[in-house]
Amino acid sequence: MDDGTLILIEIGAVLLGMSLLGRLAARIGLSPIPLYLLFGLAFGTGGLLPLHEAHEFFETGADIGVLLLLALLGLEYSPAELVSNLRQSKYAGAIDFLLNALPGAVMALLLGWGPLGAVALAGVTWVSSSGVIAKVLRDLGRVSNRETPAVLSILVIEDLAMAFYLPVLTAVAVGVSLWQGAISVGIAVGVVLLILFVAFKWGHVVSRLFSAEHQESLLLGVLGLTMLVAGLAEGAQVSGAVGAFLVGIALSGRVAREAESVLTPLRDLFAAMFFVFFGLTTDAGQLLAVLLPAVVLAIVTMATKVLTGYLAARRAGIGVPGRWRSGLVLVARGEFSVVIAGLAVGAGAVPELAPLATAYVLITILVGSFAARITDTKWFKARMRQRALVRR
Repeated sequence: MDDGTLILIEIGAVLLGMSLLGRLAARIGLSPIPLYLLFGLAFGTGGLLPLHEAHEFFETGADIGVLLLLALLGLEYSPAELVSNLRQSKYAGAIDFLLNALPGAVMALLLGWGPLGAVALAGVTWVSSSGVIAKVLRDLGRVSNRETPAVLSILVIEDLAMAFYLPVLTAVAVGVSLWQGAISVGIAVGVVLLILFVAFKWGHVVSRLFSAEHQESLLLGVLGLTMLVAGLAEGAQVSGAVGAFLVGIALSGRVAREAESVLTPLRDLFAAMFFVFFGLTTDAGQLLAVLLPAVVLAIVTMATKVLTGYLAARRAGIGVPGRWRSGLVLVARGEFSVVIAGLAVGAGAVPELAPLATAYVLITILVGSFAARITDTKWFKARMRQRALVRR
């Protein structure tokens, strides 16, 4: 068979398998994310039946999936709400960094990985996965919950912080001068501020570029703008996820509502591909050697991330159940952690960092997908009722 035929067969088989797993997850009442990850792991390097021809297709689809998840989340909020939430979450952002980045840095130093390993592993443990959490919030029907703005504020602060962190990591990794590193950071910050300014001041003008009456042109236009802004942002060493989120923020009114309607099926497809691709890129054979430090690090930083979300929601005036929902949904790490590890290893950091980061991310995603549902259990709700009665 020629390459084109094999690509179609592999893509078709994977998509069909994902459909069956999604149906199974719905039947047993669980998020499909862990099943997608394990499915990708089975067909990745070192898996049962590795895919060869369709790898690039799923890689591109995974990138698009993250952008669509964040763009559609952005459609839920106005620029004024975003700025207000960011101002209210400065304290939570600082706590988030202290509680979640420091354990990674300490673990790297204990393992003898040096300053570069410490800076890289700190980033791996610090940043939650916007893609995973966005899908969990949607799957559990919590996008409109009172605590969700506090969760999104932490995610946006983390993504914006990557505008500072990634250029610094790159500069440390390749050994550039302090001046060159400062220039990279300055450019990245300028791009973020420019996108935010355009969204805040001229969002209504951006919305007029599209017609809510014509779904085909609306779909092409909003998807094109999202990918264009994300690409320009990444070219300036800024997270493409930040650019996609701010495009969603910029759209308003009927255009925003219709854009959400036409983009939702695409988001569902490509977001599922993101989680499968993450498993595809993982070599299962390398995970055992770093499993113990990954488990220890995951236990510590999952607890600190729950505490981060709990404190952020409490500061926002959210009740106790909402505080726990905020903390538990933030557990998963993902796309940024993998990117950070890849940058560090590519620049000559310890090679063990890549499999450790992969094992760590898989653990937090698998545990986080289940942990987010704890607050919906009868046991948890009964505990909250008992607590309320005791307080009275």
